[in-house]
Amino acid sequence: MRAAVFRGLGQKLEICDLPDPRPGTDELLISIGRCGICGSDLHMTEDQTFGLSPGSILGHEFAGEVVETGPGVVGFSIGDRVTVPPMQGCGHCAYCLADEPGHCPQMVLLGGGYGELSCIQARQAVRLPAGVSLANGALVEPLAVALHGIRKSSIRPGDKVVVLGAGPIGLATAFWARRMGAARVVVTDLGSWQEQRALAMGATHFVSGDADHVALADALLGSKADIVFECVGAPGLIAQAIQHLRPKGEILVQGLCTRPDNFIPFHAIMKECRIQFSNFFHLAEFQAALDMFDSGAAEPGLMITDTIKLDQLPGTFEALRQRTHQCKVQIAH
Repeated sequence: MRAAVFRGLGQKLEICDLPDPRPGTDELLISIGRCGICGSDLHMTEDQTFGLSPGSILGHEFAGEVVETGPGVVGFSIGDRVTVPPMQGCGHCAYCLADEPGHCPQMVLLGGGYGELSCIQARQAVRLPAGVSLANGALVEPLAVALHGIRKSSIRPGDKVVVLGAGPIGLATAFWARRMGAARVVVTDLGSWQEQRALAMGATHFVSGDADHVALADALLGSKADIVFECVGAPGLIAQAIQHLRPKGEILVQGLCTRPDNFIPFHAIMKECRIQFSNFFHLAEFQAALDMFDSGAAEPGLMITDTIKLDQLPGTFEALRQRTHQCKVQIAH
């Protein structure tokens, strides 16, 4: 098979010919149909914090078709279309048994989507309904991440919400927030590229540019926010979220920041605010995101701004390290 292989920090992905993987006991061999490029993939290839090994094949937002089943597999057949929650746990600890493999002590983030084929444990595969495309199947994972953040928050109908960041997780958060009854949702970003997409997905207002985002959001909401979702992951954003917030409000942090950050605790104390962090998702939330697509919701599909071939991946991947008009780029194998 062909795959884009990680060679080392600061190096471009390399397209290589590799032996086809073979499924072991209770495994499925998947022909990857679509795979999304996630911002965390970019982080993993430039930050030693993640410990990514040379030779790794990234890509954890994927959907495809079963082309071979290993010994012991039940419930799946060749030709089944599936999507995959990428947290691979031990399968028997308390977290795995509670359908939260993201907290398993042995959890591994399953990659492989940047290759043409990937082996997965059969218990990880989720069959795609007939009406859900492979492209939308590859969007289920980021939609589930955003839904988990929404459910970790205390959002209630009528709430006023600010979402910091108009990337895929920020836009998906705006989508779910409106579905959960938020009355007003202001999305903020440095650029205006995603404004129309944000509004189409549920945001009621969009703030960008060099203006005072806090003052503008306050004016659009008519008050401070009840909840602020931080979906960027850059130093200074938690401090900004505190500025957006009303007294006794809540900050939900979803942005993946690997650098030291700081804020003035006094500002948070004076508001008696709650700061909650969110990571991964419960498997029921993954299913709920898939069910949303099966029900016919089309808005999340707007996040896909480009579909590329595998040969284009190394160059596209490097270009995404800089801010562009892209939102979610998918690889079509």
